[in-house]
Amino acid sequence: MKSIQVLGLASSPEIVTTTSLPKPIPNSSEILIRVHAAGITAPNSSGHELSGTVAALGPTYPGPLRLNQPVFAFIAADRGGGGQAEYVVCLIDEAAPKTTSISHEAAAALPIPLLTAWEGIIVRGKVEPRMKVLVTGAGGAVGSIAVQIAARSGAEVVALASSRSEEKVRGLGAREVVDYNDESRSAEITGVNVVFDTVGGDLLGKSWEVVSPDGMIITVGDPAPQWAFGRGPAEEAGRYPDVRYEYFIVSPNVGALSEAAGMIDAGLIEVLRVEVFSFDEAGQAWEYAGKRGRDGKAVITFGDFD
Repeated sequence: MKSIQVLGLASSPEIVTTTSLPKPIPNSSEILIRVHAAGITAPNSSGHELSGTVAALGPTYPGPLRLNQPVFAFIAADRGGGGQAEYVVCLIDEAAPKTTSISHEAAAALPIPLLTAWEGIIVRGKVEPRMKVLVTGAGGAVGSIAVQIAARSGAEVVALASSRSEEKVRGLGAREVVDYNDESRSAEITGVNVVFDTVGGDLLGKSWEVVSPDGMIITVGDPAPQWAFGRGPAEEAGRYPDVRYEYFIVSPNVGALSEAAGMIDAGLIEVLRVEVFSFDEAGQAWEYAGKRGRDGKAVITFGDFD
């Protein structure tokens, strides 16, 4: 089968394609997916998100999926292997029925942004109507989905984004869009109930200045803050003792993936723009994915279905 492997250093990955790997066989409750399109995520992994159809089910699979059903999936980051192959084995909690209103190419770009935004806004932030939510990196993949989920939850959304993204982000539901570089307007943001930070670094540090005294800061920024993974309290916690703060790495959540798919089909979430590359263009796809300021998310296709 066709497969893409990522070798070398994260700073300069070497993309190797092959057509000679054997097709995997699903064990126990696993799901074998014939991949139509796969996304590109970390610089040293062959992707964790994909869209395709169910090719086979393990002998003890107990779930609702059926053969030939279109699905999209997020492979847990710690499982290795990745999703950039013609056939991929998924676990029962990793694959959900694909949203019916969009293509496999568009669906392959969604699992990580959808699940990250969902976990930040719904699960951890518990955003409700009339809450004030600040989303940093609102023009990016995760941020743009987070703006929409927060707005659909009835929150007043303030978005931090570049000036070139202002019109797009406002159209996604943000009540106010603030340019990163406009320090005077940034200083006027106050009383935020939930900060969802997708950037990290200095922006995460400034979040403490805008969050309400009993508010919450949630970050998925890269690199992780020094206090992540139980490495002691945040430096700012002494000055803001009642502010809660969390860092997380997204994990599979088939229920959230299914619910978000329903929102897409209902027209409540606008999907990401994608740049589509064929299997033979894998190197170009990875090069595109590494560019800053790109307009779309790269996905790689593995041929049409019969």
